[in-house]
Amino acid sequence: MTSFFDVLDDTPIPAIAASVILPGGERRTYHRGVANLQTGEPLTAQHAFDLASLTKVLVTLPEVLALLAEGQISLETRVGEVLPECGWMQDGGLKAQTVRTLLTHTSGLDAWQPLYLYPADRSTLMQRLLQSGAWWKEPDGPAPVYSDLGFLVLTAIVERLRGQRIDQLAAARSGLTYRPVGPHPELGPSVATEACPWRGRMLQGEVHDENASALGGLSGHAGAFGTLETVTDLVEQYLNDRLLPAEVLQQARQEWAASGSVRRGLGWQLGHPESFGGSLCSPQGYGHTGFTGTSVWAEPERGYAVVLLTNRVHPSRFAHDREIVRLRRAFHDRVHEELAVRPG
Repeated sequence: MTSFFDVLDDTPIPAIAASVILPGGERRTYHRGVANLQTGEPLTAQHAFDLASLTKVLVTLPEVLALLAEGQISLETRVGEVLPECGWMQDGGLKAQTVRTLLTHTSGLDAWQPLYLYPADRSTLMQRLLQSGAWWKEPDGPAPVYSDLGFLVLTAIVERLRGQRIDQLAAARSGLTYRPVGPHPELGPSVATEACPWRGRMLQGEVHDENASALGGLSGHAGAFGTLETVTDLVEQYLNDRLLPAEVLQQARQEWAASGSVRRGLGWQLGHPESFGGSLCSPQGYGHTGFTGTSVWAEPERGYAVVLLTNRVHPSRFAHDREIVRLRRAFHDRVHEELAVRPG
């Protein structure tokens, strides 16, 4: 058996941490590179990565699934039932959408809007999202349109029902941390992301996503930070159906929507030969990516999982955008070859 990590050795992405959970539970891990090109700070196992959209499935999704398991909501619960102020004086629209359509990206919400351009506090920005009918259109059947805004609405639902902020919920369930805007050395080292033109500085120890930053760093679509060990611990709980009741975890990785090569579970992207999970992934495989260069992939029937954390947006978001697409597929296929395809 060759090293899974050979394909990660020769890449221009500055910092890479990766792990493979083997069948039976043994782990193999890898760290390479520097946390900040400007300072030459070496990457260590203690460095946290900005997880970007992995926040959706590692923080928000478990909270929604827990509410489902407890019977507090169902997949067909409408947004307006939990957030009655949503779409005030509007007929239908977003308030008539359901937990299921938000989780499967079939709610009709725009993929993204520049909320950060509006000078307002977190509460006001969230209400702007809930009231703006301009950011919603009648969904085109079951075809998913990946939407940050949908997971912002799910953030509001979870926080309303739990009576806690999303960062507090994450700390209790997943062990992932948030880094509110401003210096927080007590939270430990983190990996640098982009020299941000909006904020006028190199980002390190604060969230990369602009909308999450405008929300005080506290959002369910992006904003969580985690070390390789913490993320791998969480993915292992998903892989072994231990994070929540097995029935609800298995329900989440069933196919609920599809369009072309894109198959969607509840929150998850499902296996397809053209997916980031690699050409050798199984149809039962599932995972998610993050814009900063992060991803997780699990193969429950094969019994293994993969975590890949990078800062491909360092020093700019366009520096390694093609490289991360290539690298993800190459790394996952190497794991698939060794664990699922290779004879003997």
